[in-house]
Order: sequence, then C-alpha cells, then structure tokens
Amino acid sequence: MKLMNRIKNNKLLYFLGVLIVGVFIVLIVRFTYAYLGASINDAQGNVTINSDETDRLDFEIGDPLSVDATPTTLPENGTNLVDTTTAKAILTANTTNNTANYSYWVYFNISNNTFTYSDGSTPEIILTVTGPDGNPVTNVEGLTYGTYNGVAGFDITTENGVFTIASDYAIAVNSNTEPTEQTWNFTLTYLNLDFDQSGNYGNSMTTEIIMTKEENIPTLADLCSGKTLAECITTEVYTEDGAEGIYYHDGVGSYTNADQEAGDNSYRFSGANPNNYVCFGSDEETCPAENLYRIIGVFDDDKDSNYQIKLIKADYTTSAMLGTDGRDYYGAYSSSTSNYKGSMDTSTIAGYRWNYDTSVSTYGSNNWTTSEFNTINLNTNYWNYLGAIWQNLIVETTWHLGGMTSYNNTAKAFYDGERNNTGYGSNPTTYSDEIGLMYPSDYGYAASPEAWITDLYDYESSAITSNNWMYMGLYEWTITPFSSRSVSVFFVFNSGYLSSSNAYLGNAARPVFYLKSNVEFNGGTGTSSDPYRLAV
Repeated sequence: MKLMNRIKNNKLLYFLGVLIVGVFIVLIVRFTYAYLGASINDAQGNVTINSDETDRLDFEIGDPLSVDATPTTLPENGTNLVDTTTAKAILTANTTNNTANYSYWVYFNISNNTFTYSDGSTPEIILTVTGPDGNPVTNVEGLTYGTYNGVAGFDITTENGVFTIASDYAIAVNSNTEPTEQTWNFTLTYLNLDFDQSGNYGNSMTTEIIMTKEENIPTLADLCSGKTLAECITTEVYTEDGAEGIYYHDGVGSYTNADQEAGDNSYRFSGANPNNYVCFGSDEETCPAENLYRIIGVFDDDKDSNYQIKLIKADYTTSAMLGTDGRDYYGAYSSSTSNYKGSMDTSTIAGYRWNYDTSVSTYGSNNWTTSEFNTINLNTNYWNYLGAIWQNLIVETTWHLGGMTSYNNTAKAFYDGERNNTGYGSNPTTYSDEIGLMYPSDYGYAASPEAWITDLYDYESSAITSNNWMYMGLYEWTITPFSSRSVSVFFVFNSGYLSSSNAYLGNAARPVFYLKSNVEFNGGTGTSSDPYRLAV
C-alpha cells in the first residue's frame, strides 16, 4: 500500500506505471485473440487460408437429377417431364501473379436405373448437356446422341455406369478478385410419348455429377461407399447384361438364350471366372483361402425389394469346419480328384453323406429335414465355425426342396421344379435354416448363357465346364432330391454333368448361405486376390 501511495505522489513514476499496465493489457488482448482465433479456425473444418501464391479452383454441384414417372407427372397426352441442374468450375488467381490456368474433368454417374423401354426399343429418358461455351455436348463414349421426339441429347433410358462428359477441360483467369466461372447445364427429359408408358411407373433412376481436378474416374470403392454389397453389385458393377459376367434374370434380354432366364429378377454371375469373390470370416489384409466365398447372385426371393447376396464357399470343406459327429460324416473324400480345380490339399477335403437315415432305407433318405449333414454338420458345426460376429451377417432362409424326376432338364426347368414340384412322398417342399447347398439351377446358370439350352446331364462338355465358374471338379452334393425315389439326390459328377446318387454315399460339399440385405460394402474389386470386403 505504501508503494502504491509513493507511486501516486510521484508523477513520473505514476506515468510510467500507467504506461506499463497499458502495454501489458494490449499484449494480453492480442495473445488472447490469437489463441481464440486459432481455436475457432480449428473447429471449423471448412475454413481455408490461402497464401498470396495460391490459386483456387472450386466446384459447385447442383441438385441431383431425377425423374419420377407416375400417372400425375407423366399424364396421357401431357407434356414431357423435365428436371435440370448445373455444375460450375470457379477459378480464382493468386494475388502475386493475378493469372492462372488449369483443367478439370466432368463425369455423369448413373448409379441406379430400373427403367426399361416401354415398347421395347423407343428411347424415353434423354440427357442433354450444354458446355460453358453454350454448345451442346454431342459425343460421350458409351452413349448414343440423337434427336428423340424433338429433344436432342443422349438416350440413357436403360443406362448405368459412369460416363465422361469432359476430359482435361481448360479454364483460365486473369484476376484475383473476379474469378472465371464455367457453367455446365444438365437436363433430364422423360418424353411423354403416344403409347402406354405405365410399365415404368414406380421405377427410378439415381444420378450424380462428378467434377475432379485431375483425371480420376471414380473407383468401385468411391461409387459403393456407404452402400450395401447388394446395392454395389446391382447398381455399380452390373451395367448391362453380361457386364462383369452378370445377367439380370427378368425374362427379357437381347443376348443369346435370354428367354431361358429364371425370370425371378435376380442378378446372377455366369461364365468362366467372374469377379465375384468375397472375403467372409476374416479381416486379414490378405484373405485366407479358407475364407474365400463366391457370389452366386443377388436375389429378392421374398419380393420385398431388399436384395440379398447368396454366397457359396469358393472351395470345398474339411472335417475341421463341419465336424466328424453325426451319422452323415463319411471320412476323407475318397473319389478321383483328377479334375479338381481348387488349391486345397485334397487329402484334407471331407466327404459327407446327404442323409444316412437307415429307417427309410439302407441307401439313406432324400428328406433334408432329417439329414444330420444338414442339422449337425452344416447348421451346427459349420455355423459355430463361422463365429458370432460373422453369423450376424447371415439371414435365415427358406430353402426350396421341390424335386425333379430326371436330370435331363435345363437350368430353367430345374429352377421351376425346385419351387413347384413336390418332394418324394411326405417330404416337405421347403425348409428354413441359415446354411444350405447349391441348387441344380444355381449350377446351371453359372455357365455362360450359351449353355442354358443344354440339359444339365450334358454339362460335361469342356466348352461348358471351362465356362462355368461353379464347376470345381469333384463329386458334389446339391440340396435337391430326386423325387421319383426316396433315396436319391442330385449331385454334380466330377466331370461336370448333373446326375443322381443314393443319399448314403460320401461326396464333397460347399456351404451356401444368404447375407442380410443391409450388409455394407467395405472395399475390394471382387477378384480372388482383392475380394469384396464386408463391413462387420
């Protein structure tokens, strides 16, 4: 207190004291502002600080284009249904040079499209693109340009995939205050035509405009991010019949034997070696061989619009996977392995009887519900082998047990029979559980479409086995009974054709199951070395 009084009574000391306090306050304020300013900038992820030598190229994408064909939006004798949007490239030069020159790429992605040609061939949905120079874009690889019912543009009625609108497109600016803006105009027109278009009511198309500073066609991981694996396969991998070995089985198509499709609106992989591998049961960087599965197809069996992936083990199973308990364990696989296509040590492959129920016959029974191979080895031991985390991705499924009286049938005939024919005697026609086996129709449709008019009994031709990814070269069980005898079941012969066998014999097998519809894609391209990964 005495010190403060002395300072107040001495004008020089008082002046110096006030000056020192003032400087100190200024410093404190400046320090606090700088500290808080940094904190605010850190909290705002979109804050950008550019130096005097930094140019700035930004993209602004408008709302996605969409069309919703209904009796209201597309009334008879009404006008076209039109939706428009824009995409902008904006370039600002740095304050040092006041000039900048860049280039960029523009893509149009159709990630989902369920529309069809109402009359079978007439274009209905037209994409029109106008460039920054005001001229229409008339050349896009993969699309057909023309004038359709008075509207000029590209026919995208049934298209899927990523299309390049502009490559290495130049943009320049000579100012750091007045940026150059280049605007691309996109218009989607659903033509109101003079014939019945009601077949497309309720169908949909999902589009996206993508602009990049460098040539960077979106990868499958980019396009499938946040999607289920089923959505990824049906909207990004599949773009048209035959793309990536996938065929859409709607009963309509322009390719060979399209009339032999299952007609169940499934997406099935066919051919020699499509990219349909999935790593299941492991998150190791390199997927172990025992964890490789393959996609039979994408199915909506219950018709609720929620598609499910159907997997089959890529190679055969061992007793360590399925166990040795139960009456249906046969022992080590003992038949010829000369046609085997896999990579396992064949001495480790296990054989199982389909159903060694001696109360029916010494040859066994073709009633799947009483099979211990089913209840013990597949749906208990193998189920437990998969583990709780991966079990949670599998959905309980209704398996169709309708039998056939002959192996001289096509894949289409087997598909219909599996769901419509009765089993032998009192055998049930359906059964619900998680794990099953492939159907004969699955095996038949895994061959290239050229084979679909061939009876499965004649599938041993090398022209067919070399173009059927599901053929693995051992005697292998299917889930389907031979319905004219109580002891017989269909199986794939080691040379590739379908035949029937007594249920007490020991054959190899590959478990089959369906993934839940909400299982998400988590990377991969579907090859054996880079299989699809699942979000667990």
